[in-house]
Amino acid sequence: MDHLLSGLIFLFTIAAILAEKVHRTIIAMLGAILMLAVGLGRGFYSQEAALDAIDFNTLGLLLGMMLIVAMLSGTGFFEFLAIYTAKRSRGQPWRLLLILGAVTVVSSMFLDNVTTVVLIAPVTVLICEILGVRPIPLLMAEAMLANIGGVATLIGDPPNVLIGSAAGLGFNEFLIHLAPIVLVVILAILGVMRFLFRQELAHKSTNVEALFRLDEKTVLRDRKSLRRLLAVLVFTIGLFFMHGRLHISPAFVALAGASLALFWTQPDIEKLLKEVEWHVLAFFAALFVAVGGIEASGLLARIAHEFTLLLPEGLLWTGILIIWVAALISAIVDNIPFTLIMIPIIHSLGAAGQDITPLWWALALGAGFGGNGTPIGSTANVIIVSISEKTRHPITTRSWLRVGLPVMLASVLVASLLYALAFPFM
Repeated sequence: MDHLLSGLIFLFTIAAILAEKVHRTIIAMLGAILMLAVGLGRGFYSQEAALDAIDFNTLGLLLGMMLIVAMLSGTGFFEFLAIYTAKRSRGQPWRLLLILGAVTVVSSMFLDNVTTVVLIAPVTVLICEILGVRPIPLLMAEAMLANIGGVATLIGDPPNVLIGSAAGLGFNEFLIHLAPIVLVVILAILGVMRFLFRQELAHKSTNVEALFRLDEKTVLRDRKSLRRLLAVLVFTIGLFFMHGRLHISPAFVALAGASLALFWTQPDIEKLLKEVEWHVLAFFAALFVAVGGIEASGLLARIAHEFTLLLPEGLLWTGILIIWVAALISAIVDNIPFTLIMIPIIHSLGAAGQDITPLWWALALGAGFGGNGTPIGSTANVIIVSISEKTRHPITTRSWLRVGLPVMLASVLVASLLYALAFPFM
């Protein structure tokens, strides 16, 4: 009975989040409270257990990076970067896609993919309006490249943050094992995009002069703070590389960097805190409580048992199966709750003493790449679609699926092949 009740509450929570009738954070909090109330009534969940289920390492990492990004955003740095790179395209849509795509990939590796598209997409729309080109290929490419690029590092994609915290994997380990795969996948899907967007990208701009009349230096609002913040960002990224040797958590690194940046630049703290996406942190915390409830009820243990019966023999084939299952489900369900469910399941596979580290990499690849399949597969996709709706060329579900599904399938296929080749080193 406990299994059934906890499962129904969690399914209700996920279904309501997907329906998007009420904000996802509100639904997640309601689901967490229902889970805890039923757990208290039935005796399988307690308030102490709910608090223990919240991964404060994940929340601390996200909060620290959000603060740094919010301070950088206030200086005009991201607008400067977008305009500067756009000028290098000389009005050629394909070249513009490559340049802005490269900025997106690099940014999503060291910021999170949601923050990356929030900052770059509005500037992309402005540039496209000036040049007189359709923004759809560029916006979709930015969302997809942000999702893929974020897989390369611990802090680039929310599922990676969850996986790293649960598995005890550090920044360098993600970079070493996943960045080479991500690089090859990016090259492959750029070829796919070049083919699928061939008609849209064939039209060159007739208003290149307007772009060159923009002075990127004028968007820099606080150069002194910018120099200090960039120094702090480099220092913070350096600590991420060394946090394993220093025996400090990624959350400590992010919060230390944010604290240093706050002290050095001394921004308007009340205004800055309004820029932090508190609803995202509340959403994560509520989902942790909800997943903790279905774990406490024993439901996840039963699912893990049934899942292991379906697994092929050998860790390699198990990893490839996880890549595809994670990708297909993440295309339909947001990859964050799916990753939260998979974490205890993979932990259970390692209960017999087997090294399950390769399975964590498989989960990261599948959850990250699968989100490109549909416009609701990742939060970055939802944001891009929302931004496009304010333009003359909104992205429809049909137009997304026409490109997103081939990109997802191509990236997962390439990732599976590379995973198999790199498996001895995983």
